[in-house]
Amino acid sequence: MAWGAGGGGGMMGGGMMGGGGRPGGSPGNPGNGLPFAGIPPELQDGVDKLLKTEPEYPEPKARFSYQMTAAERRRMTLRELVLEHWHLAALAGALVTIVSLANQAGPALIDYAITHGMGSPTLKPGHLPLGPKDFLIGPKDFATIVVCAVLFFGAILLSSVTQRNQVRVTGRLAAWVMNDLRIKIFTHLQRMSLDFYTEEKAGVIMTRMTSDIENLQQLLQDGLASFAVQGLTMVVITAILFSLNVRLAIVTVLVVVPVLSALSIWFRSASERGYDRVRDGIAGVLADLSESLHGVRIVTAHNRQRHNVLHHRNVVGEYRDANNYTAQINAIYGPGTQMLAYLGQAIILVVGGTMVVHGELSIGALTAYFLYVNRFFAPITLLVQQYNTYQQGQASIVKLNTLLALSPSVPEDPDSIEMPPINGAISFDHVTFGYDPATPVLHDVDLRIDVGETVAFVGPTGAGKSTMAKLVTRFYDPTEGRVLIDGHDIRHVSLDSLRSQLGVVPQEPFLFAGTVRENIAFARPESSDEEVWEAVRTVGLLEVIERLPEQLNTIVHERGQSLSSGERQLIALGRAFLAHPRVIVLDEATSNLDLLSESKIERALDVLLEGRTAILIAHRLTTAMKADRIVVVDEGGIIEIGSHDELIAHGGRYAEMYETWISHTGGEPERVSSPNS
Repeated sequence: MAWGAGGGGGMMGGGMMGGGGRPGGSPGNPGNGLPFAGIPPELQDGVDKLLKTEPEYPEPKARFSYQMTAAERRRMTLRELVLEHWHLAALAGALVTIVSLANQAGPALIDYAITHGMGSPTLKPGHLPLGPKDFLIGPKDFATIVVCAVLFFGAILLSSVTQRNQVRVTGRLAAWVMNDLRIKIFTHLQRMSLDFYTEEKAGVIMTRMTSDIENLQQLLQDGLASFAVQGLTMVVITAILFSLNVRLAIVTVLVVVPVLSALSIWFRSASERGYDRVRDGIAGVLADLSESLHGVRIVTAHNRQRHNVLHHRNVVGEYRDANNYTAQINAIYGPGTQMLAYLGQAIILVVGGTMVVHGELSIGALTAYFLYVNRFFAPITLLVQQYNTYQQGQASIVKLNTLLALSPSVPEDPDSIEMPPINGAISFDHVTFGYDPATPVLHDVDLRIDVGETVAFVGPTGAGKSTMAKLVTRFYDPTEGRVLIDGHDIRHVSLDSLRSQLGVVPQEPFLFAGTVRENIAFARPESSDEEVWEAVRTVGLLEVIERLPEQLNTIVHERGQSLSSGERQLIALGRAFLAHPRVIVLDEATSNLDLLSESKIERALDVLLEGRTAILIAHRLTTAMKADRIVVVDEGGIIEIGSHDELIAHGGRYAEMYETWISHTGGEPERVSSPNS
């Protein structure tokens, strides 16, 4: 691992930092877009020494498949998550057992010290009435008291050291489980189809990856260990109570256990409902926040701040009500168990005191019994507090299982074949499709696109132009019919082999946080510097790159907001060119650009489309006129097909659109020949 001395145009991946440059974006650390001020000279020696001790890290191995394995399909449980790291779980269990046993040594040692070290008297039956002399302590055995005290201190020390190590082990266990779970959830999100992200709010998805997993982490790191310690403590104490005095133990069990069990069953049912509401509430809060932040420009432009505040107040109010409900049931269960504990202690004091008076129990044994009963109820209070954490974690598991149970609407065929290198012949074979099956967008569409042909889809908004392109890239599957590439039904080829040979340039190009180079080489991160620079020159991006402060290593801010629309679009075209696709789909790459930027994009398109099969989603007829053929889409199907001149001569729908367009632009534009002609 090393740090470079400066940022050059050929720096790969941004994984190194120059002394006066900016932090590079890498897969593990994409950078935050802020300038890096460099290492102060007085700290350089320390940094160098630290880097020398840094171990070599191998390349991370990431596995991804569009097909879910049997293990991924199985419903996730908390036990399975823990047992995947059974060695840490077993070590944590052993440490918990030691802590529980060591914590209970104290009262037994106190009993022994009172009975044997201080000569505690045992009252005999019939010796009534009692006088002060009957309770005097007998001859002292100071050595026994010292030994008991040393052993007591040793038990405390053992418990402290063991508990420290138990916290470290459970922390590591929680970290590994959360690491595996985050990767599992993220992988599943990568597998999901586009309709999932259309229907689900981004804030709700973020909740699954943030607060739900954080709740599980808190449960694994603190909650489960505390549950185990307190539960084992109650078992150990129960056994000790019966060994000390069976009658007192039976009285304790008969008075406490039935009421406590009934109260706990009610609390479990009520808290499950409450924490489900809490999880839904926080998901709603984050979803509303995410939407408001992403739409802040529109909110400001339309002066909707007050309305948004009122709406968010209602959303937060629902979350507050859910938290109030859980607080109310906790307020019943917590004080209820404490009151039960005090009642049990009072009964034991009466019954045990009577037994002491009648010589049936020693004072040391009663003292130890009373201390153990105190310790029996203390875990109950702690379990109530931890049960909240447990319920939050269980509610999170339910939400995560609901997400993992979803299957992609565009699944990969288990018997899929690898798509061979394609030529680019595309066929729509009686294709019917609708986002809602009840209302088809396309109906019985038949179309063939030849190898190397550029075809433009035109038509009114909502006619189905973009839908046809999405079917070619298999973002969606037809309801009826087939889409074929080179005669292969694309539903029966692997998604990886299909999409690696397709290129898509959307209307709004998305740039990721990182360097310009990483964004251009997004589809082929292994590309050499020469290949990247070739793509830059080919699409006319050279002037833009040379103007940037660090050229290819310039950090792109979130969503590319530091670049203009035209610059972002050129980078997207460079990304598509570098991927070397055989079929390319462009969803109107010039609709949001000024005339100067549009002319640059048009020149880049000429190069990009050359020798490739291309589908153009055209909102501007200047783009459509570049195509070999124009397909007019409307009323759920294809109503016209032909070249620009043929469709104008035909005098149909396209001719009407063209007449309307030139009447608004003030004259017929200069004709541009097809890149494939």
